Amino acid sequence: MLWITRFSGFFSAALALLLLSPSPLSFSTVSAIRSSYPDADFRESPTFRNSDECRYSGEDSGVCSPYYVHVAITLDIDYLRGSIAAVNSILQHSICPENVFFHFIVSEINLESLIRSTFPKLNLKIYYFAPETVQPLISSSVRQALEQPLNYARNYLADLLEPCVKRVIYLDSDLIVVDDIVKLWKTGLGPRTIGAPEYCHANITKYFTGAFWSDKRFNGTFKGRNSCYFNTGVMVIDLKKWRRFGFTKRIEKWMEIQKIERIYELGSLPPFLLVFAGHVAPISHRWNQHGLGGDNVRGSCRDLHAGPVSLLHWSGSGKPWLRLDSKLPCPLDTLWAPYDLYKHSH
Repeated sequence: MLWITRFSGFFSAALALLLLSPSPLSFSTVSAIRSSYPDADFRESPTFRNSDECRYSGEDSGVCSPYYVHVAITLDIDYLRGSIAAVNSILQHSICPENVFFHFIVSEINLESLIRSTFPKLNLKIYYFAPETVQPLISSSVRQALEQPLNYARNYLADLLEPCVKRVIYLDSDLIVVDDIVKLWKTGLGPRTIGAPEYCHANITKYFTGAFWSDKRFNGTFKGRNSCYFNTGVMVIDLKKWRRFGFTKRIEKWMEIQKIERIYELGSLPPFLLVFAGHVAPISHRWNQHGLGGDNVRGSCRDLHAGPVSLLHWSGSGKPWLRLDSKLPCPLDTLWAPYDLYKHSH
């Protein structure tokens, strides 16, 4: 099993080591998908089994099994390669991979057959997220990908997932996990609704426009809150609390204001900051080494932050599969490559 524990000061050696080393819907067949999307062709993943120490209630336990670790990821044809690599990385590093249940959120319902053919033994369920749910609330952003309705599906997990699912790990599609996901799952949230790595050195004011800070209706929003930036691509969410306090409506309210007042520029992140910053259960930075995709325009190469690593996240405009295919990868993109199941990449 491939484990990464620490990159600080030892990146070259670590890189060398890595290189060596039921929603009742009607879905299209795999052949139909590949006819529509000829590039969507993936190798079948190996089967990963639980260690003897794992407690498991059996294949017929359903989504409500108390032994499951629940993970939510979106499936989008443009990011499908990244999503599949993320799932593959989670399974490879889990001591109890059969205890991980994946909740896949889609806006194109013809992707289930493909994901099942790639991971035949995976515990999963597909949920259809209708774009019109959020489309009227979406404003233009600095990057078109940030305007896609599926990018906002994380706001609606409490509505989409079964009521018996009381906690979920939400993960973006442009990351890999290099540690046992159960460690993240067991993170205590205390009285908070979400947990995420916080970055208090970041200037949170830059995520909002001058119109926000000059308007007395808005500029007191963060008063009395120790508001730190956090990346919404990795979150542990207490769905029970989310449902109780109606956080989906709170986020939608800020999106409605944005449509009229233009108080931010960056997609789905600012509404989360407005609602949750200062009220986040802090999680170790090792669980979101983000920004590896560079900035939101140029996608420049970046290095890891100092410290141990459990999750690498290519947030930003540069995606590792695109840079690898172009033969112009960043050094860290090579760490993503071993989890890639795309057939034409080898």
